[in-house]
Amino acid sequence: MSGIILLEEIEKSYYMGKEPIPVLKGISLSILKNEYVALMGPSGSGKSTLMNILGCLDSPTGGRYILNEQDVSKMADDDLADVRNKEIGFVFQQFNLLPRLTAAENVALPLVYAGISKKIRTEMAMDVLEKVSLTDRSHHKPNELSGGQCQRVAIARALVNNPSIILADEPTGNLDSKTSIEIMDIFGAIQAAGNTVVLVTHEEDIALHAHRVVRLRDGMIETDRRNERITASLVH
Repeated sequence: MSGIILLEEIEKSYYMGKEPIPVLKGISLSILKNEYVALMGPSGSGKSTLMNILGCLDSPTGGRYILNEQDVSKMADDDLADVRNKEIGFVFQQFNLLPRLTAAENVALPLVYAGISKKIRTEMAMDVLEKVSLTDRSHHKPNELSGGQCQRVAIARALVNNPSIILADEPTGNLDSKTSIEIMDIFGAIQAAGNTVVLVTHEEDIALHAHRVVRLRDGMIETDRRNERITASLVH
């Protein structure tokens, strides 16, 4: 299996005046293609900053980030935006759907930016809506959908470009526990179908769906462990 994410001694500091405030203090991490990894840590541990760097939303102040064999750590913003659009599908806690668009139109949005024709966009959007069992709600707007359905639309939108990585930031934070389990089952199916999934969460029961749990504390990796309960069942 090949590595899709390679972080080497990643550092990130923010400045208050001239004073640097270090947030990430030398993070080294390798994630293989088709792995399912949860990033955990208390508030202030650096997990959101790390997710922004993994998602090419921010650049490190030190170290190297190799994503799918490209060094993205020193890329200009325009190039980073290109990598982001092609390589990464984002799922956020707040869904981030456009209220005036239907489910299918929301899912097709990334394809508009990619310059794909309307007919093909619609076909691709319907295809991924089927994967999250929402074909029958494709013409509904977000205010006509439940929270769980909105998150499924957001997951379909993340999948539509066929990205290398799905990056999910607290994807069940706004959902009840029954709906959360349904959403986590979808992520499990996405990973089983061949995608790499990186999940940021502070909830232990959500992290336990992943095959590997990386815990951060004070800007460093505290532990990086396989989830034996799941990986043992995969072998059998």
